[in-house]
Amino acid sequence: MTTPITLCGFAVSNYYNKVKLSLLEKGVPFSEAVAYPSQNEEMLSESPMGKVPFLRTLKGVLSESQVLTEFIEDSWPEPPLYPQDLYARARCRELIEHIELHLELPARRLYKEAFFGGTVSDETKAEVAPLLEKGLRSLARLARFSPFIGGDHFTHADCAAWVHLPLISQSTRKIYGRDFIDELLPQAKAYLKMIGERPHALKVNDDRKSAMETYMSRLKK
Repeated sequence: MTTPITLCGFAVSNYYNKVKLSLLEKGVPFSEAVAYPSQNEEMLSESPMGKVPFLRTLKGVLSESQVLTEFIEDSWPEPPLYPQDLYARARCRELIEHIELHLELPARRLYKEAFFGGTVSDETKAEVAPLLEKGLRSLARLARFSPFIGGDHFTHADCAAWVHLPLISQSTRKIYGRDFIDELLPQAKAYLKMIGERPHALKVNDDRKSAMETYMSRLKK
């Protein structure tokens, strides 16, 4: 059976998993195709920055994870993963933007050493720590955890938070010997556990573990 969209990337990518969880939660039929970041022409013809994820649709290819999120919501509005109220919807997008711009982006500078066997300079580590601390303090003002990050209902913001926040926790423990999430956003621990027990989150996590083994083997070649 042909599906209307194909999610391209690999399941180690937190941004790939953010989109995948949204698709699963909404019940959208989709297929998956493995693709790794690259600057070769074949990749650039579909993802102009050579990044993942990207989405093949019947009308063409889209890139950038938040663009994919918006396309999915607009194309398959039921069940909604954004609030209907426009202000509440904007607040949900605000959470996603905040997590990705002020937390995941600086934390990404640590991932080479935290997860992939490389090294990160002491200068970089010193620069990233206060950025993460500031970002987490401000997220504590935005997040509600009642029980979901934006309030009563599961939304796209939960898809983003669930894939990004654990990486910040793990990378800060590895790099600084401190879990910044536990220190500055303690409500997140129970919240992430709750989201992680959802059937679709379990599926995403199982696929991520399998993909990590494949990816690490690929790096060693």
